[in-house]
Amino acid sequence: MKVAVYGSGGVGGYFGGQLALAGEQVYFIARGTHLQAIRENGLEVASTKGDFKILRALTAEKPSEIGPVDVVLVAVKAWQVPEIAPTLEPLFGPDTFVVPLENGVESADQLATVIGRERVVGGLCKIISYIEAPGKIKHAGAEPFIAFGELDNSKSERTEKLLQAFKKVGVASKIPDDIHAAVWEKFLFIASISGIGAVTRSPIGTLRTVPETRSLLEEAMQEIYDVALAKGIHLKDTVISKTMGFVDQLPASGTSSMQRDIAEGKPSELDAQNGAVVRFGKERNVSTPVHAFIYSCLLPTELKARGKI
Repeated sequence: MKVAVYGSGGVGGYFGGQLALAGEQVYFIARGTHLQAIRENGLEVASTKGDFKILRALTAEKPSEIGPVDVVLVAVKAWQVPEIAPTLEPLFGPDTFVVPLENGVESADQLATVIGRERVVGGLCKIISYIEAPGKIKHAGAEPFIAFGELDNSKSERTEKLLQAFKKVGVASKIPDDIHAAVWEKFLFIASISGIGAVTRSPIGTLRTVPETRSLLEEAMQEIYDVALAKGIHLKDTVISKTMGFVDQLPASGTSSMQRDIAEGKPSELDAQNGAVVRFGKERNVSTPVHAFIYSCLLPTELKARGKI
């Protein structure tokens, strides 16, 4: 397969790198010093699953340098999706499809509005990873996992082909029976851990062992569960206990990308995560006091990072 990875940071660098290891023709779209380092020295990935390096990584600064591909992995920040969606057209051939891997639950619809629903599948991933230095990705924890599926939950040759490419190199991957429920299950985890981690400035190990913050995590997850049901998303009633079990298995020092961005004074995914829970709650008349508190507390920092105050 010919693959374009739009956003070659912790997520795109890792999963795109694995596809390159599997022998697929992978183009990494990046910018600045990160792009330059990949061009000069290849893409390096330091991972708890085993380090690897793509020596002659194919790179580009913009889609027009690549041309049509079979699949596009969109791995930019959630708030960047509307910005990059109109730039994807040079990557499209007759059968090209796009897999969003952002945190949040709105990326697929945002892409579909611009490029057409027939080109978009739902997607998600689970990994703790980031750019450690230009050209170097650090996978710091969590079993790397990727899932994707047609928006109507039908089986398709294109998603099966991508699934087999990931399985060939040993990446845990799946086509869920219900991709929307799978995306919301990941959202229930990431929005809760990101928001509470950012407010408390504490790693996962602290959040899960202090009784008060553990309880707060469960309350935040419950709010997302209630919103999901109100929106017609079919989450299982065991999803919160299952997610807390997942939290208990993560590295104690782990933090979310949103939490790290906020701590570093960078624009973050606050609106796509906790802000989205609040918006959806208001739309469906579901109370979301924990996420409303998180959003209100973090909003001044977010506005400052974006130069609005």
